[in-house]
Amino acid sequence: MPYLVHTAHAQFVALVLGTVGWILTIVTMGMVEWRVWEVSAPSVISSGLAWVGIWRVCFHSNAPILSENEILFCQKIGAFDPFTPPEIIAAQVLMLVAVILGLMGNVSVVYGLRNIYFGFNQFNRIRLALSAGGALFILTGVSTLVPVFWNLSSVAHNQTIVFPPAFRMPSAPEKQHIGPGIGVGIVASFLVVCSGLIVLSYRVPVGSTCKVKPDDKHMNDDGTDNPAFTRTDE
Repeated sequence: MPYLVHTAHAQFVALVLGTVGWILTIVTMGMVEWRVWEVSAPSVISSGLAWVGIWRVCFHSNAPILSENEILFCQKIGAFDPFTPPEIIAAQVLMLVAVILGLMGNVSVVYGLRNIYFGFNQFNRIRLALSAGGALFILTGVSTLVPVFWNLSSVAHNQTIVFPPAFRMPSAPEKQHIGPGIGVGIVASFLVVCSGLIVLSYRVPVGSTCKVKPDDKHMNDDGTDNPAFTRTDE
């Protein structure tokens, strides 16, 4: 049985990086600081800053609109709300897809490395698991990059969102800039894409798949009997 552990060190590191990138993808999806709006409404938005994420919009307020247990005033953004812009709808869908793909990629790579590290040298399964895992990691990164860069473009063009009155948000910000959520998303995408490329680069060493069948060990390469295994009668 060939020893393959030494051939998969890079893929093990890639799994660690991919897992970190996948966790950061989850963090990105939950962050509200995708777009930071600077507004001039001190009577409601006391800090002058509002944070627009893909699931909700929040801001600090000294106005009597918060309960005793609230620190931020937040309102949910739904995919089917008429005011929701397409880049946020796409982000809600694609970030969920990215999280699912990342989970599947991790499971697939773990299965492939398990076969390598525990000596279950089923080469076809190893190739299939690592190829699928690498492809899933790359798809995870792409699914994250698309909404991240779409929202980045919206910030660069200072696009507005017409929130309903219940949100207490102005119709347009004075200025807006990129929030930490977009930065974390870019890092997450970079990690999982690099991990996917490293995983896909795995190759089973030449000759490792060649096995001698027990029933054929008495035969030479040309098909003749091997004298070393020929029984002689005394």
